[in-house]
Amino acid sequence: MGCASRTQGKPATDSSRACTAGIIAAALLVCGAVRAQPSEQDLSKLSLEDLGKIVVTSVAKSPEPLADAPAAVYVITHDLIMRSGATSLPEMLRLAPNLEVFQTSPSDYVITARGFSGNSAAQNFPDKLLVLIDGRSVYSPIFSGMYWDSQYVPPENIERIEVISGPGGALWGANAVNGVINIITRKSSDTQGGLLEVGTGNALSNVLLQYGGRLGENAYYRFYARDFHRRSFDDSTGADAHDGWNNPQAGFRIDWERGADTITLQGDGHSGNLGQPDASDLRIAEGDVQASWQRQLQDGASFQVRTYYNDVRRWNDISGGGFSLHTFDLEAQHDFALGDRQHVTWGIGDRVYRYDITPRIGAANSLLWDPTSNTQNLANAFVQDQVSLGQRSALTLGLKAEHDPYSGLSWMPSIRFAWKASDTALLWAAASRAVRTPTAFDESVVEEVGSEVFLTGNPDFRREQLTALEAGFRNRWSDRARLSISLYYNSYEDLKSIEFSPTPTGLPLLWGNGMEGHAYGLEAWGSYAVADWWRLSAGVALQRQHLRFAPGSSGLLGVAQAGDDPEHQGFVRSTMNLSDRWTFFADLREVGALPDPRVPAYVELNAKLGWQVNDKVELSLSGFNLLHAWHQEYVFPGSDRIERSVFLDTRLRY
Repeated sequence: MGCASRTQGKPATDSSRACTAGIIAAALLVCGAVRAQPSEQDLSKLSLEDLGKIVVTSVAKSPEPLADAPAAVYVITHDLIMRSGATSLPEMLRLAPNLEVFQTSPSDYVITARGFSGNSAAQNFPDKLLVLIDGRSVYSPIFSGMYWDSQYVPPENIERIEVISGPGGALWGANAVNGVINIITRKSSDTQGGLLEVGTGNALSNVLLQYGGRLGENAYYRFYARDFHRRSFDDSTGADAHDGWNNPQAGFRIDWERGADTITLQGDGHSGNLGQPDASDLRIAEGDVQASWQRQLQDGASFQVRTYYNDVRRWNDISGGGFSLHTFDLEAQHDFALGDRQHVTWGIGDRVYRYDITPRIGAANSLLWDPTSNTQNLANAFVQDQVSLGQRSALTLGLKAEHDPYSGLSWMPSIRFAWKASDTALLWAAASRAVRTPTAFDESVVEEVGSEVFLTGNPDFRREQLTALEAGFRNRWSDRARLSISLYYNSYEDLKSIEFSPTPTGLPLLWGNGMEGHAYGLEAWGSYAVADWWRLSAGVALQRQHLRFAPGSSGLLGVAQAGDDPEHQGFVRSTMNLSDRWTFFADLREVGALPDPRVPAYVELNAKLGWQVNDKVELSLSGFNLLHAWHQEYVFPGSDRIERSVFLDTRLRY
């Protein structure tokens, strides 16, 4: 373990900042004054009225209206993604008010829900957020974190992204501690025909080719191929960080429906190079294939089976260091009604994964693993009972049992109560328990400085535990206005810390569970349709953390090792149909200061102007981080300045 310091800059305040702000303000005034023509996309219906009809699946692992879901869930719709101009999953996730998203380089992001963003200088990473793509888990079981540079879904193919802040362990298990992100892709029948997209800008060049067609009477398919180059940023001192990257990817999806049966087969693969400051390029490659079968049974019941295989490789040709991870997962789920007042969902699953790790050659400060190869499995079973207590109230009881290779059996219960105060207003409350189970990094890592062992994993490392209390209110006053408010109180036990060994020197250091504490906060967001062609949205998240070391803990590195999180953040968003062919999108966000290491608060603006030239051609101009030449979002070794960028995109349908 090594702590490093880097020079921290401040946002530039050159004349271009004032010029950019003036241009944007003028554009907003002009756009607001334009009298809209009838549009194919009526925003008052598309984004407000229909949001009451959106069906989500991540809260209960079965379909239910968003308006009735007893959780802090925000849905990033397909329309919002396309209007925003976001080109990557992390940039799409910025649209969710209940997530913290920090960019640290062209390819790397720190993304969390309700804090605990980690501290890489202390070898502590954001590890309490579960990320799924069509139900396939994409976090790494080696360290419970995410490689965001390996996850890409074409924006055109995303149906919605369901973002749940708060624990989801009773349904989803390990890692679903502070939140769950489920990226749900569109059926291939919804993406028929050809699409050619070519985009270029000062930070990114991109090309995407996609085609969808039919396979007989009941089956549809699509395939895509994408290549891009993202240019390197400057590091915190203003020097070229040499961290540009490219990662070509291709994928497919086949959907077959006949009668009560639905079968889906899909897969993706990519291989690319990732620039490393002061080192040779990192090679990254990944491939996955997933199959699912669902049958609709009598009386609204259903049965489904999902399986996937995932292969991940990251290595350096020069130093020889790297790892491979192979994962096979199989799960089954059954939904059925039990009488007139209960709906039961239950399921079982097993995930088998093998990792092989090769340390870097000749590194003065290197991470080793003992053992360097291992095959493990994560088995689980869950049951959930949704009980109707009358016409307006319901109780949901859930329990998941999960067996991991290090800490054994974990129990994750939850109870949720929902009351429909009116046809449009929902009050809900929940109590849950979730855990972050140990990983190979917690128990098997060995860090050497020179020839000396400085830190080791701990075979007695315990699972990190959360007990959460939540309450919320959701209302749609009319077809034009909606509001969601959530409150939470989280109590944490056995959080990861660094402890001394029971030796005269106290070395090597080892991982322990010496931190605890609580956090509480508020999340609120809402929308109002000013007119049929103009919608305004806003959101805010407030949080406070109070962490401490348990008696007997070393207290090394302080509680800041758990994360560097702002106490507040918020956004104001404007979405306009200027005419039947012109659209305008603007997203102004504010992020409070990060306490330790200190990062100043900042305000930034993203915007996109779109022009539907005809039925086949669409042009758009997007700008990101328009208010400053650059700003800093996070600080740790390797963090970059995040620069202003523009992107011109052309989409041709055929």
